[in-house]
Amino acid sequence: MGIRQVREIGDEVLEKQCKTVTKMTLRTRILIEDMLDTMYERNGVGLAAPQVGILKRIVVIDVGEGPIVLVNPEIIETSGEQTGEEGCLSVPGKYGIVTRPNYVKVRAQDVDMQEFEIEGEGLLARAFCHEIDHLSGKLYVELAEDGLHDPSEEEDDEFDEYGEDEE
Repeated sequence: MGIRQVREIGDEVLEKQCKTVTKMTLRTRILIEDMLDTMYERNGVGLAAPQVGILKRIVVIDVGEGPIVLVNPEIIETSGEQTGEEGCLSVPGKYGIVTRPNYVKVRAQDVDMQEFEIEGEGLLARAFCHEIDHLSGKLYVELAEDGLHDPSEEEDDEFDEYGEDEE
C-alpha cells in the first residue's frame, strides 16, 4: 500500500482525542494497511492512527508474533508492574524510563468490526498501553521518570521503540 509520514512531538494532532470508528470503510482498511507498512518500514513495534495524522481509534502492533490490529481499543484489566526504557516513532532518537503494567487485557474490534479481547504480558502489555495512550493524546514522555535521553553511545545493542533488545 503506502508509507505515511509519521508525525513528531510538537505536532498538535498528537495531543488530540481520537474519534470512535463506527464502520469499516475501504478508506479505513487502506489506512490500516498503510499503518502496518509504515510501522514495518520504520522498524516500529506499534503505531497509532494519530501518529500518521488521522484522529481515529486505530492501533497496529507487532512484537514479533505477527500483526495485531485494534479498532476502538480499551484497556479493561491490568496487573503487575514493569519498568524499562521506552521510545516512540513520534519522538525519534530519544528514550525514557517508564513504568507500565506487566499484564494488560484489551477489548477491541477487528477489521470486520467484530469485538474480541486480547491479553498481553511484558513487551506486548507495554505496547498496548503505549499505543492506546496515543488515542487520548498522550505521549510516553509525560510518564518518563527520568526525562528524555539519547540512547547510550556505549551500548552496542540495538533497541526497538519500547527499549527491548532486537534479535
